[in-house]
Amino acid sequence: MDLRLGESRLPAVLDLPTGPVRGGLAVLHGSHAEHRSYFLYEHLARVLPPAGIAVLRYDRRPRVAGRDVPLAAQADDAATALDVLRRRIGDVPVGLWGFSQGSWAAALAASRHPVGFLVLLGCSGVSPAAQMRYGTAEQLRRHGYGEADIAELGRLRRLAEGYLRGEVPRAAAQAELDAAVERRWYPLTFLPRELPEPGSWADMDFDPEPVFAKLSGPVLLCYGETDAWTPIEPSVAVWRRAAHAADLTVVRLAGCDHAPTLDEGDTPDSISPQYERILLDWLADRLPTGR
Repeated sequence: MDLRLGESRLPAVLDLPTGPVRGGLAVLHGSHAEHRSYFLYEHLARVLPPAGIAVLRYDRRPRVAGRDVPLAAQADDAATALDVLRRRIGDVPVGLWGFSQGSWAAALAASRHPVGFLVLLGCSGVSPAAQMRYGTAEQLRRHGYGEADIAELGRLRRLAEGYLRGEVPRAAAQAELDAAVERRWYPLTFLPRELPEPGSWADMDFDPEPVFAKLSGPVLLCYGETDAWTPIEPSVAVWRRAAHAADLTVVRLAGCDHAPTLDEGDTPDSISPQYERILLDWLADRLPTGR
């Protein structure tokens, strides 16, 4: 099947229970996990339909000129996916599952189109720019670099951010990158060798807090204990401060980093049994018996 977006179509697959349908969820993507066949999404399609939960997976819309897909566009696609689910499975709760960047898009979609529930993995409560400053600093730290290098990295990323906002001249920012590229840790900065055009990172200052404040209903937040890319404590604090109308469940996954896998694995066999158990139990407690 396809997910129709005006004249465009996204390849999709809907996995349905063989028995009573208790609910359904649509899957939103990590920034580098765009395809419906990604192993975390296929895991949902394997474990949820036997529990009476339909799973809609679709390919994320393509990048344009190498730029990431705006969160607003991803949220619009999620709204379309919710409509498809509701038409196919009827009057049962439908929700969104989002991983990493997809958790922002899922929350944004739910703030505009109320859902029955949200399941969010590695959801940052700070802006993408702040999250990348945190994550890249953590990469240097875990590779054994000291605080002086981490401070230099922070200054470099803030300079690049200023350029992208139109606040720093291109020549000045590019000269700093040209000098820094000789540093051994430069590959860990996740900065380009050549600066793109200003404004090319459309969502860099996206603030999730006002979005969280619009949410209601059950929300499951899963964080790996050693997540190298999400500032967990600040993120949870934002959720608790903003999402007063939501029923929050916050879980730390033992042995997991950014993904819900053990030892930073990237195969179905590495998926955390704790994550799977919590997911199934949490949904079972919040969905009707079925029809």
